[in-house]
Amino acid sequence: MKDGFLDKLISRLDRFSPSEVQNLVSRLVREKGFMENVFESLREGVLILDPEGAITFANSATHRLLGINTTKSIGQKVTAVIRGIDWKSLANPNRVVSRDMEVFYPENRFLNFYLAPINGQVGDKDEHLGYVMLIHDVTDSIKEREETIESEKLNALTFLAAGVAHEIGNPLNSLDIHLQLLNRKIRKNDELADDSKADLQNLLGTAQQEIRRLDNILKQFLNALRPQTLDREPTALHKVLRDTLETLEAELTEREVQVSLNLVDNLPVLQLDSAQIQQAIYNIIRNAAQAVASKSGRIFIESSFNDHEVVLSIRDNGSGISPEDMGALFEPYRTTKEAGTGLGLLIVRRILREHGGEIEIDSEDGDGTVVSLYFPRFEKRVRLLAESDSHKPPIDVESTK
Repeated sequence: MKDGFLDKLISRLDRFSPSEVQNLVSRLVREKGFMENVFESLREGVLILDPEGAITFANSATHRLLGINTTKSIGQKVTAVIRGIDWKSLANPNRVVSRDMEVFYPENRFLNFYLAPINGQVGDKDEHLGYVMLIHDVTDSIKEREETIESEKLNALTFLAAGVAHEIGNPLNSLDIHLQLLNRKIRKNDELADDSKADLQNLLGTAQQEIRRLDNILKQFLNALRPQTLDREPTALHKVLRDTLETLEAELTEREVQVSLNLVDNLPVLQLDSAQIQQAIYNIIRNAAQAVASKSGRIFIESSFNDHEVVLSIRDNGSGISPEDMGALFEPYRTTKEAGTGLGLLIVRRILREHGGEIEIDSEDGDGTVVSLYFPRFEKRVRLLAESDSHKPPIDVESTK
C-alpha cells in the first residue's frame, strides 16, 4: 500500500503494546508488496480511501476506467477526481454502498462502484481506518440489456402494427371494390348528363387514389418495422443522399430551408441496401427540416471516412432537444410533434444496425442537433480457432449478416 495509508496506521501505534507494534510492522512490510501486486493485476479499479475520503492508493485500472493519474491522485479527495460523487451521503463506516454511474472521460462508460468500510482493531478497540472502493465496468452488460429491451419493444410493436394494418387494410380493400362498382353504375346510368358523370367519376377517382395511398403507407410502415433481408449492392452514398434531397426538394423549398453540403471526394463505395438507407436519410433530413424555423433554417450535411467507417453527419440550427426528450428519443410513440408517430428514429436505428452501423445524436436544448450515421466500410468478420489444434493460425470467416 502507499505510504500515506501506512502513515495513517503508524500515527496510531502509540495505542499498541510494544509486541503488537513489532508484529504489526513486520506484517505490513511483508504484505505491502504482495497486496500491491494483487491490486495491480485486477481489471477492476481499486481505490483505498482514508476516513475523510482522501485517496491513499489507486491501482492502474483506475487510470483506464476514470482517466486519473494514479500517482498525482494520492492525497486528493475522491470527490476531486470523480465528479458528481456525494461523499457525505455515501460514507458510512457501518454499511456497504453500491451505485452505478456514467462517466464521459477518458471515454463514455457505465461503471458500478462498491464502497466498503475498512475496520480494524487498535489495541482492544475497533477503529474505522477508511474505505475500499471497487470500480467495475458494466458498459457491455448495460448495452446488452438495453438492446434486449429495445428488441422486445420492437417485436411487440411489429406484432401490434401487423394486426392494426390487417384490420385497416381489409376495410380499405372493401372500399376500393365498392367504389369500382359505383363507378361502373355511374357509367351505365343513362339518366345522368355526361358532365355530371365526369364530375362524379373524378370524385371517385380521387377517393380511389387516396385509398391506394393509404394502403401503400400501411405497406411501407410494416416494411419499416419488420426485419428485412438486405439487398446489398455497391452503392455510392453521396448519390443516395442527393436522390433523397431531390425527393425532399419541394418541402425544403416551401419552408425556405437552406441545405449546405460539405462532401469529401473519393468517398468509398459501400455495400448497402440503397432503398433502406435512403429511407433512413430521408427521416433524418425531414426531422431536421421540421426542427428549424422557416426562412432562417439551415441544414449542414458533411461526409468523412477513415480506414474503418464512413460517417454522414446532418446538423441543423434548430431549437435542439431537451435532456428529458434526449432520454426518450428511441421510445416508440414518444414524440414532440403534433402529427408524429415516434417511430422515425427507431426505424433509422434498425436500418443502420442491420447494416452493421450505428446512429449517434448530439444535441443541446436551444443549440441545434447533430445526427451522425456510421457505416462500416467492410462487413464484420469473426476469427475462429480450429478445435483440433489451438496452435494453428486463426481462420478468417465471413460474417453471414
